[in-house]
Order: sequence, then C-alpha cells, then structure tokens
Amino acid sequence: MNQPRYRFLMINAFSLPGEANYGMRPNTGPKEARLMNHASLAPLLAEVDWELHEGAPATHGNHPVETREEFAITGVNRLRVVREACESGRYNAIVLLGGGDPGFEEAREIGRRFRIPVTSCAHAQMHLARLLANRFTVLDISEAHNMHMAMLVRHYGFAPNCAGIRNVNFPLPRPVLPNDRPVAAEKARHERGERSDMVEAMVAEAVDAIENDGAEAFIIGCSAAYWLAPVVQARLEALGWEAPVLEGYRCAIEQAKTLVNLGLDVSGLAMPSDNPRRWRRKKYV
Repeated sequence: MNQPRYRFLMINAFSLPGEANYGMRPNTGPKEARLMNHASLAPLLAEVDWELHEGAPATHGNHPVETREEFAITGVNRLRVVREACESGRYNAIVLLGGGDPGFEEAREIGRRFRIPVTSCAHAQMHLARLLANRFTVLDISEAHNMHMAMLVRHYGFAPNCAGIRNVNFPLPRPVLPNDRPVAAEKARHERGERSDMVEAMVAEAVDAIENDGAEAFIIGCSAAYWLAPVVQARLEALGWEAPVLEGYRCAIEQAKTLVNLGLDVSGLAMPSDNPRRWRRKKYV
C-alpha cells in the first residue's frame, strides 16, 4: 500500500496542565478541536496525513510563553519530541507550531540527521512575506513578545526588509498581569459580531505602517493572534490597501509541502552533523 505523499507531525510549543488558569486551547479531544483555527487550515490539510502533538509539558509555568527565558525553556523541552518523531520513521516533515519558533534551529539540526524537513511559523512567514513584498511589518501582542520577534527578524536575516514591529498591547494571560485584555475574549467578541478593540488596534497599526513605514505585507507575531489574519486582511482590502496578511500555521504547512515535493531539508553545511564527511577550514559570517 502506498504511503500518502505528506505525513506531517505538527507539534505545539508546550502543553499546560488541565487545571491551568491560563490555557488557551484544549489538550484533549479530537485533533481538529486541539488545533487552533482548524477551520481555516482544513483545506491545506486535506491532502495531508497529519497528527498533532500537544507539546511537551510546560516547565516555565502554568501560562503561555512570552519572554525570552520562557521561549528558551520551551524550545529545549520540545527537542525530545522532535527527536522521537524523527526516529519513529512515521513522518516526512515536522511542523513546529507557535509564533516565536521555540527550538526551531535545534530541531532543524535534528531533522537533518534523518533528512526530514522541519518548518516553523515566524521563519516561514518572513520568507513568504519577502517573496511577496519588499518590506513587511510584524503585528504583535506585547512588549516582551515584540523583542523576541525582533531578535528572530535579525537572526533570520530579514532586518533590511522589516518595516518594524507594531505592538497592540494585548499580552497573553499570566500571573503577573490582570486578565482584563484577554486575546480569547477579543476573538469571541469578534465572532459574536461585536466590536473588538484588538481588531481595531491591529487594523489601525497596519494602516499606519503602510502610510508611514513603507510596509507592503504583514505577518502576525503570536499564534494566539493568528485568527486576526483574515480579519485584518478583509479590513485592509475594504479600505483599498492591497497588502497580504500572513498567518504562521498556513505558511509553515505549505513550506513543509514544498520541501517534501522538492526532496529537500536543511543544508548539511548550515547544520553539519557531529561527524561530517567533509569539513571546511574557513567560514564566513
């Protein structure tokens, strides 16, 4: 029996305990219910044999990730899941979910050993944004998350193409913050047809970035805010602005398909093994 062309494991950044006060997605139930914004992703996944890993149990706390410390802890925790997935031989691509790409570079190194491509959300969004436009803006949620995204922009080499990072100041819920601007509540308001201050802030920042920063495309920084991508896109089009608004899960899934189709994974020179067949005396940075 022939295997399906695409066999993907999608890995959440972390999983919180069921009793956590700050969870934003269910950890149990059908995979479709556990994958955020599944309805918008379903057409892309129709030809994919996919599984969803809930993510390694969180050790940074009982709340979502925003700080660099939390991203670092989460990235390390996720590597065991990536390694076990590659060793299983069940998948031909790994898709890392979460807007801040925790553990992505290290996961690519693991994937290289098995010739399995690994994709992630911010990385895929930035590459696609640059394909579509000269300059893009990151629409993001909070001060700490903004600075992590700025680090990723520089690390991935897109600083010359980034028109800036715009903060709408809707932080993720956590113990040190009052839960008075919850992203989930803003989504629920929008879905009920009510005014969402988060939607209005995103649209206002996008328009200002077009008019004053030279932005020609947008990416959403945090996966908890990915539901905003089609909303902001429609509002911009209604205002006459023809600028694409990208969402991370979709970009990472499609990038994984492309790599599988091409039979490619990360360069073995960029991610060498611990015993490469050839070595270079000199590297350029």
